[in-house]
Amino acid sequence: MPIFLYGTLLDPRLFARFAGRAPLRRAMPARLPGFRRVRLRGTPYPTLMRGKGEVQGLLLPRLPPEALSRLAAYEGASYALLPVRVATPRGPRRARAWVAPRWRAECLASWAPHARM
Repeated sequence: MPIFLYGTLLDPRLFARFAGRAPLRRAMPARLPGFRRVRLRGTPYPTLMRGKGEVQGLLLPRLPPEALSRLAAYEGASYALLPVRVATPRGPRRARAWVAPRWRAECLASWAPHARM
């Protein structure tokens, strides 16, 4: 299933370093309605939380298992791959996104990709 990226892995250099493949060439723009991007408690990293608005990101086609494994190691134990439904220029798509448990989210601390990269 495709992967929705919304945080630090939007940085092409970081993505290539951890995925071990060309940086995001086959990705397409995507939006995740009904979610907000917030900071993961005690870290400079983001997570997703249900809420008004939408999160802009990229939708990646299927990744080889070894690339997915390396990206999961980068994301760490705080995150789980959860199913989401994103909007793309080609219509709605099912995907997965790395999301931390709600109790780990700093509800009032939004996070923007340029703030970290």
